[in-house]
This record gives sequence, structure tokens and C-alpha cells, in this order.
Amino acid sequence: MKSDSRIYVAGNRGLVGSAVERRLKRGGFTNVATSDIDDFDLTDLYSTDRFFQKHKPEYVFLAAAKVGGIKANDAFPADFIRVNLQVQTNAIVSAHRHGVTKLLFLGSSCIYPKLAPQPMKEEHLLAGPLEPTNDAYAVAKIAGIFMCKSYNRQHGTNFIAAMPTNLYGPGDNFDLESSHVMPAMIRKFHEAKIAGRASVELWGTGEPRRELLYVDDLADALVFLMERFDATKERSFVNVGVGEDVSIRELADLVKRTVGYGGEVTWNPAMPDGTPRKLLDVSAVTAMGWKAAHGLEEGVRKTYEWFCANGGSGDVRR
Repeated sequence: MKSDSRIYVAGNRGLVGSAVERRLKRGGFTNVATSDIDDFDLTDLYSTDRFFQKHKPEYVFLAAAKVGGIKANDAFPADFIRVNLQVQTNAIVSAHRHGVTKLLFLGSSCIYPKLAPQPMKEEHLLAGPLEPTNDAYAVAKIAGIFMCKSYNRQHGTNFIAAMPTNLYGPGDNFDLESSHVMPAMIRKFHEAKIAGRASVELWGTGEPRRELLYVDDLADALVFLMERFDATKERSFVNVGVGEDVSIRELADLVKRTVGYGGEVTWNPAMPDGTPRKLLDVSAVTAMGWKAAHGLEEGVRKTYEWFCANGGSGDVRR
């Protein structure tokens, strides 16, 4: 990409898209378009096609998606598969129609089987059953991978995909009804501290292990991949993560210390744990020369500082 290349960031008002937009601006890219320029609907093919026809982007970061935690994914599977299939299909079709040079589709580590070998390699895709609580979302993301691969095969496009591990950071969703584990913990501990509550209840047993990636590190990786990773017959997607994980219980201890909450933590084993472990094999992206810059402790601290600076409530996505 050149500094004046026409770049489109889909989903720039979300966690990942806003981080990509920040990274591009820091990198001196001056011609960045976002969905809110025309306030169009990515779930509508005609509207999406008109946007691509008007702005003619050369590079597309497809970070727009409907996302949520275990509770939301389990409760609204039809919404998750419908919206995500619509958004990614419309964007990829329009990108091909209007000659986009390169598109990067953002997937998820949820694509891998629930009991996949650890760490999970790219070749573990479709090697076993998915985690039932988010299988609809995972199937949509898998379809996106294959759509990129199929367009490359049939039309000679250069559409690539990145599979990030669990994300967190500035701009996250702290709504307890739909958030992921990290922001949910931050909000619960913060509100308990302010209210002087003696204890905080967390879901599950605390035993599952998760790998966590600071969102600005992911944004840096996505720009890196857009510039250096091309689709081939052998590979069109790559894992992105830090290569190490912690238990949910260990994560809770870290968030509790960061927030400064002095009460007790209770665990509710009646609620779902989700996949027992999700650790990505990141050897491919590491071999290309990319590595995450933020450690977990620093990332949690920066995320909590952002949360407090933006209202300290669940309605602080922006």
C-alpha cells in the first residue's frame, strides 16, 4: 500500500475497525474511507455495491461483523449467522466486481473445533465438531474463509484472511448481555468496587484457558499482512495471536488487581465454560516477522484506563 492508496475500513466503529483506522492514520495513510462516509448498510448488496462503485477502494479491511460473548451467541444464533453471512458476502462480491486489489477478511479463532489439538494450527480447520454455543458465528466465519479462497481460485483475486485470538482493548463492548470475557470482568469488578459490594459472581468454573490479544496489536498485524501476505494455492489465511494463554481464573485475578477491587470472587459452574482451551499456533505470522507488542498486564491496564475515561459503563463502545 502507498500512503495515498484508496483504503476502505469496513466496521470502523467497532473494536477492530476503529483500531485499524487508528493504525492507518499513525502510518501516514491519507486516503482512508469508512462505512460512515455514506452511512450505508453492509447487509444490503445494492447499497454496498453502490459504495464500492463510488469510492473504488484499492484495499479493503473487512472488519465489520456482528460479535458477542457466549450468552449472546447462544441466545441469538440465527442473527449471528444471518448478519455475518450478509455482510461478508456483500463486501466480497462488491470487492470483486469493482476490481479491489486486495481484501483482508477478519475471521475468528472460533472457526476451530471445540477439542482441536493445542496450539491450533491453520490446518486444524474442519477437523472436528465446533463449540455448540457459537457454532452459527463460527460457520459464518468459515464461509468467509472459503469465499475468499474460492474467489482467488476462480477469479484470480488476492483476498486473504486473518484469524485472531480473543481480542480486547479500547473501544470494546462492556455490555454484560453481549460482551466477551475481558470487558465483562472489567465492568463487573469496577461496578462492585464503586458500590462497595462484598463479592462478584463470574460464569463457569474458571478453568478454561484463553489467549488474549490487545486490539491495537491486531491492527498492526492486519496492516502488516495486507502489505506482506499474499494468497497462494496452499494458504489464504493465517492465525494472529500472542502464542500463550491464561486460565479464566488467572485472568480474573489480574483484572481484579488492575481495577483495585478488594472483595471476593465466586464462580457459577451452572453457566457455560465454552471451549476448554483456545491457543493459536502463530508460527506462520511470526515467521513473516510480526509479533505482538503488548503484554497482558499492560493491555488490561490500558483497557481499564480507557473504560474509566469513557464513562465507566456498559454503553461506551465508541
